Amino acid sequence: MVNRPLEYDYTVAKMFMLTTVVLGIVGMLIGVILAFELAFPGINLILGDKLAEYTNFSRLRPLHTDAVIFGFTLSGVFATWYYVGQRVLKVSMAESKLLMSVGKLHFWLYIVVVAAAVFSLFAGVTTSKEYAEFEWPIDIGVVVVWVLFGVSMFGLIGIRREKSLYISVWYYIATFLGIAMLYLFNNMEIPTMLATSPAGETGIGSWYHSVSMYSGTNDALVQWWYGHNAVAFGFTVPIVAMIYYFLPKESGQAIYSYKLSLLSFWGLMFVYLWAGGHHLLYSTVPDWMQTMASVFSVILILPSWGSAINMLLTMKGQWQQVAASPLIKFMVLASTFYMFSTLEGPIQAIKSVNAIAHFTDWIVGHVHDGVLGWVGFMIMSALFHMAPRVFKRELYSKSLMATQFWIQTLGVILYFTSMWISGITQGMMWRAHDEFGNLAYSFIDTVTVLHPYYVIRGVGGLLYLIGFLMFAYNIYKTMSSRPVEERELQNATPMGA
Repeated sequence: MVNRPLEYDYTVAKMFMLTTVVLGIVGMLIGVILAFELAFPGINLILGDKLAEYTNFSRLRPLHTDAVIFGFTLSGVFATWYYVGQRVLKVSMAESKLLMSVGKLHFWLYIVVVAAAVFSLFAGVTTSKEYAEFEWPIDIGVVVVWVLFGVSMFGLIGIRREKSLYISVWYYIATFLGIAMLYLFNNMEIPTMLATSPAGETGIGSWYHSVSMYSGTNDALVQWWYGHNAVAFGFTVPIVAMIYYFLPKESGQAIYSYKLSLLSFWGLMFVYLWAGGHHLLYSTVPDWMQTMASVFSVILILPSWGSAINMLLTMKGQWQQVAASPLIKFMVLASTFYMFSTLEGPIQAIKSVNAIAHFTDWIVGHVHDGVLGWVGFMIMSALFHMAPRVFKRELYSKSLMATQFWIQTLGVILYFTSMWISGITQGMMWRAHDEFGNLAYSFIDTVTVLHPYYVIRGVGGLLYLIGFLMFAYNIYKTMSSRPVEERELQNATPMGA
């Protein structure tokens, strides 16, 4: 009997890699359009008055956020799971027809739900809840897709050959459980036709419309418990899972401290869930809850920095690789942006700082230095590492990747610095008053002053989009570049010039 190496089946991983790239382009393109619409509102009318309804800010904004969160990011999470899961569990999806069928069904149903979400948001059908805009029929589809993801994950874990679960698997499991809990509780809703129909009569409203089971302050609390932790379990936990696998693999270095990775994991799991109330400071939420949210937000620095420092120290003694490999540059800078963003967020959650920062562009800057610098860089890094191993081809161009890195880094810096200045300017102008206690500036005064920063933000977003198109082209060309042998794929990614 010949003892052959295990051959992994990347069919489903390839499918999700494609959607990651496509939905990334869509989400970021809409984001750039929105940025320039804020700087030059007349852009909304370029396609004519009849289409202006579908291109205005309020119609496109949820499309942008949902395309980036539920499209680009989740596709990246799914793609990396179907790659990483097999390799760290030492089992191939090809060994189980059931799991392969579930994986393919997971993908195609996901595509159907994405299409339904895009259509409904373009049509203006929305619950108007942040990151939870989908009406109840689409919510049911989301739940089914998520259950299929869970079946794939736990099915693969159930037939594994590797007894111990690598830390990345812990984070993927937490992603599944966390988002399942958050999404279900925040989207408890009742179709309006059922809630408003007297006996024997037709109810009020469309069949697809619904109302939340919560109301008032309770609704706000549940919404921001969900909203903040959607960031935790969508933008943080699975991305940490990725870097704990891909950085050691690419660099050939073991994780600096496995104990620190576990400590940071449990710290994130406990602390993050209590921090969502900082979105509701100075509101009708009880003061003790606001204070608790601020305290837990500051404590959140510890597990977040624990993970980030662990990632950076993984490169201890091997920093020359950062200079030599643009792929490792991406991952190291992603970790740096993670540290940066997870310090900035807790600072903004301090009540005295929040009094200036809330509702300003500084919040927008904070979100985007995290999403573009941490999430975007890391998902692209993961796909760069995966592509040669999935397609058995050399990565098309190292120089193109290096150019992309510097263009996107400049884009992120322009974006968040312009929003810092814009946001703090907003906060100070809104609070300024004269000797009689009257406001010193009107709202339109702030709009006029901020225009240059909105232009800079648009340029920064455009640079990031250009870099992402370069990334997409590099992946596309990789599919037909020089074939490579298995021995070339052990650690560092083989790259063409």
